[in-house]
Amino acid sequence: MLEAFLLLAAALLAVGLYGALSQQSIVMVMMGLELMVNAVMVAAAAVWFHVSPQLPDGQVLVLVAMLAMAVEMAMGFAVAIAIFRARDVDVTDSAGDLRG
Repeated sequence: MLEAFLLLAAALLAVGLYGALSQQSIVMVMMGLELMVNAVMVAAAAVWFHVSPQLPDGQVLVLVAMLAMAVEMAMGFAVAIAIFRARDVDVTDSAGDLRG
């Protein structure tokens, strides 16, 4: 069972890495990063459940990580929307010269 979750995590990580490196849209890069973080969380939860299935420590840690990730993505999308509204730019190459 652990191997299946680790394979799922590896697949998510590979798809997220491809998405983050191959796309130029800010939103698509953020989605790729989100997939990679989800892969790490799936792997961590699977290993934690495999090591100590009686204790809920791992589940609580994964929930806290998911909450932090949701806040981080909301902030990232807010910045992407602000950049788009201010400069009408939605690709990473055009937004590279942002200052203050």
